[in-house]
Amino acid sequence: MINLINKRYYLFLLSMLIIVPGMVVLAVKGLPLSIDFTGGTMLEVKFETQSPQPADVISVYKDLGVDDVLVQTTSEGTIVARSSFLADAVRSQIVDALSKRFNQNVTVLKLDSVGPSVGQEVTQKAALAVAVAAIIVVLYMPFAFRGVDHALRYGICAIIAMIHDVAIVISLGAIGGHFWGWQIDSLYLTAVLTVIGFSVQDKIVVFDRVRENSRIFRRLDFETLVNHSIVQTLQRSINTQLMTVEFMLLALALFGGVTLREFAVILLVGLLSGTYSSIFIAAPILVVWEKREWQTWFRRKDSQLSA
Repeated sequence: MINLINKRYYLFLLSMLIIVPGMVVLAVKGLPLSIDFTGGTMLEVKFETQSPQPADVISVYKDLGVDDVLVQTTSEGTIVARSSFLADAVRSQIVDALSKRFNQNVTVLKLDSVGPSVGQEVTQKAALAVAVAAIIVVLYMPFAFRGVDHALRYGICAIIAMIHDVAIVISLGAIGGHFWGWQIDSLYLTAVLTVIGFSVQDKIVVFDRVRENSRIFRRLDFETLVNHSIVQTLQRSINTQLMTVEFMLLALALFGGVTLREFAVILLVGLLSGTYSSIFIAAPILVVWEKREWQTWFRRKDSQLSA
């Protein structure tokens, strides 16, 4: 039998190597919030012949007194400009100025404006939605495993693994914002909530197999029992995620267009992390807790010092 639990500390280290760089970027740069949360105006336009350089578009904005604009060029040859909140008259002036400056017709593909007060309200509701989802999970897991010894441990381990998945998604968002100009918008929030739901679902499957095997293999030590349960659910977890979700999201990320690419990539990585943490984080943490391994973490070091 494959012994996955035996490598648990290497798996914990692998997760830290992924999460810590993103947390460092987050601490230094912060989350790149979009206009959905901060308020502002997003203008996506397509030029008739050739798209200008972002610096040239920025100069048009500055000529009209808008200094805080961020401009990106998409793969479809369109220009996406994000700035502070602009009144209708200013937006019309910008479109006209772009057409005159580059001497070609400009088609407005998308125009979103969110006031600062609305952005603040969305931010508060987004934080509330994530908090409520986590609380529901905390309450549900002990109820679902109420017939098992130490049922609360299963719930807490699932929450720790869920936090691991959310940390992966946040780290990816911070790194993407720093290197590729990603922004945290309402689609990102949708991805986070979806990752939470899938993450908990996969962990319930693994823990439920542990519960079933604990009644069948009563003489097995807990580590072997958990490892056996993981191996039994491994193929199901991987095949279900790959065949029904991951391949679809990969296709969406590659061919779905720039508007959905960031959402698809974040959801792809988040759901992959949910499957990984169900197998390599949640169950191993349960073993560490059951065996109280933290009591022996520094014992060898202490004995060497005393010698």
